[in-house]
Amino acid sequence: MLMEGIFAPVTTPFYPDERIYFRKIEANMARYSRSLLAGMVVLGSTGEAVALNDEETRDVLRASAEATAPEKVLIAGVGRESVHATLELAEFAASLNYDAILVRPPSYYGPQVSAAAALHYFRSIADRSPLPVVLYHIPKFVPYEIPVALIAELAQHPNIIGIKDSSGNVDRIRETVAATMSAHRRTVRVTQVFEAATERMMNAAPSDAGAAFVSARELAGGVAVAVPPPGAPIKTRTREVGFQVLTGSERSILPSLEAGASGAIVAFAAFAPQASQEIYLAWKDHDLKLAEEKQQRILAAGTRIVGAMGLAGIKYACDFNGYYGGRPRSPILPLTAEQKAEVEALLGQIRN
Repeated sequence: MLMEGIFAPVTTPFYPDERIYFRKIEANMARYSRSLLAGMVVLGSTGEAVALNDEETRDVLRASAEATAPEKVLIAGVGRESVHATLELAEFAASLNYDAILVRPPSYYGPQVSAAAALHYFRSIADRSPLPVVLYHIPKFVPYEIPVALIAELAQHPNIIGIKDSSGNVDRIRETVAATMSAHRRTVRVTQVFEAATERMMNAAPSDAGAAFVSARELAGGVAVAVPPPGAPIKTRTREVGFQVLTGSERSILPSLEAGASGAIVAFAAFAPQASQEIYLAWKDHDLKLAEEKQQRILAAGTRIVGAMGLAGIKYACDFNGYYGGRPRSPILPLTAEQKAEVEALLGQIRN
């Protein structure tokens, strides 16, 4: 699967009594689908994955997939504390035609997760997962820092296709890119304009396989039914890609791209996808001056809303910018009135 561009790790909306608000999931995913985002990550850290039970996790994955446009890459956060539980969710995500899974290291027994144990964990999942695996490095929340040397070893696995690195360390991004340069290269399916061709796109493509012959007698004696004409089949081509490194820090999108990252999965894109995408598009167009201006434009808001206020700040920013964020699940507290006013001031010129 091709992972280039900006991806939004989406929130999980709740009612005031903390039940999941599925209608708002549908509304959010429909709106993200109309943006220029490359895709969305469902049930990452921003999606409060650790606050949901397994039944809720499956329901959120299903509702999100059903409401998302086929051309958007969908990545499912399925990381659990065991290989067995992670694989169960991976198989469920595959049944919904997700394109990849995002897997964090196990954390509860952190002191016992040696490099050998982490290697075994990720390899065991990749060996049996029906979907490609994206590693998730997030030392802020998981007290295990995946060594670059271990990433380089895991990158040789044919079913491990990339990593989201949320350390915010551009030097580490650069080291990871260099260390995985010799990783197994894959032939992936892309569209005519070299964008990702998702599984849902291919499943939705028209085919002559299901066409049935209707006789003249049946036409004469039956009831006329209006049937829309079949659309044109999706034309694809192939492209070779290596191990794909994506930054998880909105404050360093441009430096990470310059260091060799293929894109970004950033919480800022959950409430300001256009502002995030503009950095990537300017860089893609080789306009580094404009890309730097776009990066600086979101720096203060990213530092305060995402970095300092965290989940509550991200969800209120979604509310302010026309998405549905709502309150986080307890024990995370919502913002105070003063903090909300600060978010509004920071996003006054970043409305999308």
